Amino acid sequence: MKKMLHKMGTAVAIASAGGLFAIAGHAYAEEVLLSGNNEVPPVQSQGSAKGNVTVGADKSVKVDITVTGFTPTAAHIHQGAAGANGPVIVPFTKSGDNKFTAAADAKLTDAQYEAYKAGNLYVNVHSAAHPGGEVRAQLKGK
Repeated sequence: MKKMLHKMGTAVAIASAGGLFAIAGHAYAEEVLLSGNNEVPPVQSQGSAKGNVTVGADKSVKVDITVTGFTPTAAHIHQGAAGANGPVIVPFTKSGDNKFTAAADAKLTDAQYEAYKAGNLYVNVHSAAHPGGEVRAQLKGK
């Protein structure tokens, strides 16, 4: 019995550590490189943007995007497959002249999370010259 309890204790510790690892392990972090060629329809732009998007197992969204070569007016995550446009689902906050972040409490819904895992979300940065979007990157979701 003592041996069984020891094994159970070890299993619980591993499960606890595994649970923490699973939370971190299921966070999808990806580097994004946004260009006008990815817009729908494509946009001729000298600008670009890059950064990181992380979606946690709890569906939380962390974003850090830096824009170069144009003056951005807004940035968001949209729901839409590659080659298609879709609605804004996660608006970003402009945190500098050329930087954007997601709100600290930004989260995807269950349906949006499934769309993310299927590769059907994208990051879009807008400008006065291209209000529909100047640069874009599709999120891979895995």
